[in-house]
Amino acid sequence: MKESVKKEGIEWIKAFALGIIIFAFIRIFFFSNYVVEGESMLPTLEEGNKVVVNKFGDDVDELERFDVIVFHANEKEDFVKRVIGLPGEKIEYREDRLYVDGKKVYEPFLKQYREESLGGYLTGDFTLEDLTGVKRVPEGKLFVLGDNRLGSWDSRQFGFISVDQVVGKVNLRYWPLEEMAVTF
Repeated sequence: MKESVKKEGIEWIKAFALGIIIFAFIRIFFFSNYVVEGESMLPTLEEGNKVVVNKFGDDVDELERFDVIVFHANEKEDFVKRVIGLPGEKIEYREDRLYVDGKKVYEPFLKQYREESLGGYLTGDFTLEDLTGVKRVPEGKLFVLGDNRLGSWDSRQFGFISVDQVVGKVNLRYWPLEEMAVTF
């Protein structure tokens, strides 16, 4: 009887250890947790929000306009921004509106800020050529902006980011609990 209890205990320990190994593997290679710092993504994400980043889709072919991503800004910092321009696209802002390849594109995530701005512009007029000297987003690069256009340090200042810098897409805000949201 004691022998079977001992074997069952060993099996439970093996199962628990295997579970920890599988969890660690998934955590390291497929998902990461991040804490949002700063106000550049207000009102979508706030200082202290905790998010889960999906590392699966960091290939440029899998990224879409308006995905919220985490990327390595430098060796010590990661930034959270929204993808605005994809490789090969011509990006322009006129009268606070986004134009991609000459076509107006609605940005629903800015609605709250626009309502609060009382007619003021959130995003100043510019073209990629004004900012970067090129007309289109280069291959392997992205143009990113924070949702808080008046208070974000983004591609308007530091230029394009490389797809290789992308950690992954933000898929879930899990803290605070009352603001839990899936995809943005």
